[in-house]
Amino acid sequence: MNYPNGKIYKKTAASDHEKKKTKTVQYGKRGMTLEEEINQSNQFYLERDIAVIHKKPTPIQVVKVDYPKRSAAVIREAYYRQSSTTDFNGVYKGFYLDFEAKETKNKQSFPLKNFHEHQIFHMDKCQKQGGIAFVLICFSIFNRVFLLESEYLSMFWNNQKKAGSRKSIPLSFIEENGYEIQYGFQPSLHYLGAVDQIIKNKK
Repeated sequence: MNYPNGKIYKKTAASDHEKKKTKTVQYGKRGMTLEEEINQSNQFYLERDIAVIHKKPTPIQVVKVDYPKRSAAVIREAYYRQSSTTDFNGVYKGFYLDFEAKETKNKQSFPLKNFHEHQIFHMDKCQKQGGIAFVLICFSIFNRVFLLESEYLSMFWNNQKKAGSRKSIPLSFIEENGYEIQYGFQPSLHYLGAVDQIIKNKK
């Protein structure tokens, strides 16, 4: 191939800096939050007609609105209302999915205080209707993500009300009863692989 001035194009060797940059590329956990990783994976699933899963918008209570122009309104004051259900929902292989995503810096357990009672109640209702409800839990210090079915979450939630019961889910229990999700390139967090196992068990 020649340049427009007639000189022959010669491919030059990559600089040491460029080589170093290439070696340090990592396909998982590029400084993203768990929610961002899930959103990225959901977009991958949607574009390839694998599943339709979206994050539910958080309800906003508008307090004050100004109208500087007739054709435009500007929100001056608003606040987030507490979500009444979970973070994500959608459809996959004919199954309704409903799930929450949570992160913790704890090393040995996941605190139940990160959930709200109405979320547990909602997931229980989805399960009773034949849906698949679960929570994606990230232990950020270890960079490990697990899928835990909501029935286990409900069990710990209900037990914590008893005197002397623990207020968290041990990591050892999650390792034994949940599904660990490995980071990848596309999608970055292939959690539907774990959902496939749940569907297989249902059948």
